[in-house]
Amino acid sequence: MNKKHIVVLSGAGISAESGLKTFRDSDGLWMGYNIEDVATPRAFKKNPQLVLDFYNARRRDVAAAQPNAAHIGLAALEKDFDVTIVTQNIDDLHERGGSTNVLHLHGEIFKMRSVADEELISEIKGDIHLGDTAKDGAQLRPHIVWFEEPVPMMEKAVALLHDCDYFVVIGTSLQVYPAASLLHYAPAFLPKFIIDKKIPAINNYPNLHLIEKTATEGVGELIKLLIP
Repeated sequence: MNKKHIVVLSGAGISAESGLKTFRDSDGLWMGYNIEDVATPRAFKKNPQLVLDFYNARRRDVAAAQPNAAHIGLAALEKDFDVTIVTQNIDDLHERGGSTNVLHLHGEIFKMRSVADEELISEIKGDIHLGDTAKDGAQLRPHIVWFEEPVPMMEKAVALLHDCDYFVVIGTSLQVYPAASLLHYAPAFLPKFIIDKKIPAINNYPNLHLIEKTATEGVGELIKLLIP
């Protein structure tokens, strides 16, 4: 018998319980920085050293963090379901938690790419420095989708919502677009679960189940609902 398919959209709230800071908890500041200064193409053009230093620090933060019960619980669902994780997060905690099918909407902190060719991507565990170049001779930058850049994985994510049995949203403010619009694309008949310690203001969507708990507690409750 074919397994039912769960699509999960995860946001910063799931990683926060592993100690990774979210910028929306601090009036738009991320680790003390204005987003416009470290997470836009203009910022990189203006002060590439600052941006590289910022993401080098984030890479170290992620390397030191560990998956939490929410990451591990979602991975455990793969025993009974086909699970696709669509994450807004740039960390690898879903993968380290055991999930085998993860789509990163906003890029990955442990990857870098050429500033001239966005398809020229390679792995990075240490720091990226000014003067470090890709195979095409261009400066390397983090493989991150910055604000003001297109989100190439969105089309694939939207298509998933028309080929699944459950849609789960965990730990996201539903304020970052276009990722937040995924809820709009979910068919009316599709059962939808929203897990967050503070459920964001949302319109009346049909078949909506609200679980106002932290990611770790909420995933535990979700598992009980899906696997009676």
